[in-house]
Amino acid sequence: MITRSVVAAVMGAAALLVPAPASAAPAVRTIVSGLDNPRGITLGPRGEIYVAEAGRGGAGPCRPGPEGGQVCFGRSGAISVIEHGRRWRVRSRLPSLASPEGAEASGPSDVSIGADGRVYYTIGLGGSPDLRTEVPQLAGTAKLYRAGHAPAVLADLGAHEKSANPDGVTPADTNPNALLLTRRGQYVVDAGGNSLLRVAPRGRISTVATFPRRTVTAPEGLPPGSPPAGTPIPMEAVPTSVTRGPDGAFYVGELTGFPFPAGQARVWRIVPGEAPAVFATGFTNIIDLAWAPDGRLYVLEIAHRGLLSGDRTGALLRVGRKGKHHIVASAGLTAPGGLAISGRSAYVTNCSVCKGTGSVVRISLGS
Repeated sequence: MITRSVVAAVMGAAALLVPAPASAAPAVRTIVSGLDNPRGITLGPRGEIYVAEAGRGGAGPCRPGPEGGQVCFGRSGAISVIEHGRRWRVRSRLPSLASPEGAEASGPSDVSIGADGRVYYTIGLGGSPDLRTEVPQLAGTAKLYRAGHAPAVLADLGAHEKSANPDGVTPADTNPNALLLTRRGQYVVDAGGNSLLRVAPRGRISTVATFPRRTVTAPEGLPPGSPPAGTPIPMEAVPTSVTRGPDGAFYVGELTGFPFPAGQARVWRIVPGEAPAVFATGFTNIIDLAWAPDGRLYVLEIAHRGLLSGDRTGALLRVGRKGKHHIVASAGLTAPGGLAISGRSAYVTNCSVCKGTGSVVRISLGS
């Protein structure tokens, strides 16, 4: 599951940025800055950029976070639009839960534009669905919305996790993290529930796929109270992204759960009605995926050396025809959170766990 330990690892005070090799550093141009915990990103019909800002929390109520420390509620989440150098918000005052410093927020997690031109978005949570009854202000989290003068709730994804618990892991955990719109409805990745869900046009939720646990070995240097190094421990998949490939199949990237090992994240290929199949391997902490017009897949890593490495440098990678991949860009990417592609340019939300210093950058994908 994505918990506050993930973002804490990314944003740790001891984190030092490690320079990427020159070959992995094309020009990274900042399009807009000053964003609060920017996450999912999509492009509109005119080339405008939509960004889900998870916000900066607020004055409270506050409560213990799932991994220790306090998290505080506020209505600071937003859906922002960037066009011709201008930025404005099409939705504001959305639920946000963050550290007292305003970083590491949970809130609006992804955004997409429907064929009807309307804006759709998800709001994450990162914890038990029961938190929404324990803290009434969180009632609007873990849901799928259609924007409008009065936003419409299309699906209560947290309720589905509580009642169905598709992956069978207890206690239930929900964190809607990625959204894909199709003619047959909306597809949502629940990172906390390790599931890919379909929301039918009338709001019925069904499970398309779940992603299994694996057994890995505990690494060296874990905090006191952790299993000794070398101990076999279960690791969640933690799917974070979904896109549709040129072949019509769905592709899902996984962050991996604790201990977030380098090189162990995978891209899954999903055909509804069939078991998920591993499509590509060897990645680290995948946070988003996107296909380019030339039919090549790009993978965004939130921490190229791993979330426990103390290095929050991310990476954008291109996957070759036979599954091999190489870095397109790394220098200048700090805990990136979302990816969209138009032509030969990639648009990335950068510093996705930062209050006030998040940004959108553009990266040339070359010829």
